[in-house]
Amino acid sequence: MGSNILVPLNDTNTSRRVVDFLLNMSLCGDTRLTLIHIFRKPSSGEELMGKKFMAEMPARLEKMLTDAKDRFVSEKGFDSGNISVELVDKGHASVTEGIIDYFKSGDFDMVVIGRKHMSKSEEFVLGDISAKLIRNLPKASILVVKTE
Repeated sequence: MGSNILVPLNDTNTSRRVVDFLLNMSLCGDTRLTLIHIFRKPSSGEELMGKKFMAEMPARLEKMLTDAKDRFVSEKGFDSGNISVELVDKGHASVTEGIIDYFKSGDFDMVVIGRKHMSKSEEFVLGDISAKLIRNLPKASILVVKTE
């Protein structure tokens, strides 16, 4: 039986590198991938970006997830039925909480997440999602794809 892998993505170079990394891995034919984007509660600064920008965001992110799915099908020969795409819009307080909640609600074996290089001060202020996942999902496998 294949693995069930959760892959949280956003519209960044780091997420594109995660997809590239997975495309270069040898995955079993019955591996299931769940590509998700977690929305968090918007900050006041994001609300200032404008209603039009915020309204267009879900369509742009769904296209990004669908494009990643299409790459797995066309470049890796994945069965499209083994890849699901979902926008999670429950409005979690943080992306990390959303990933943990989604992981626990499913039957996943692994989380694959990207991590860009951060200075110690950036890590202190912004937090490290991968470290939080490792602490909060002790029975899960966490694969961290480091990017520049």
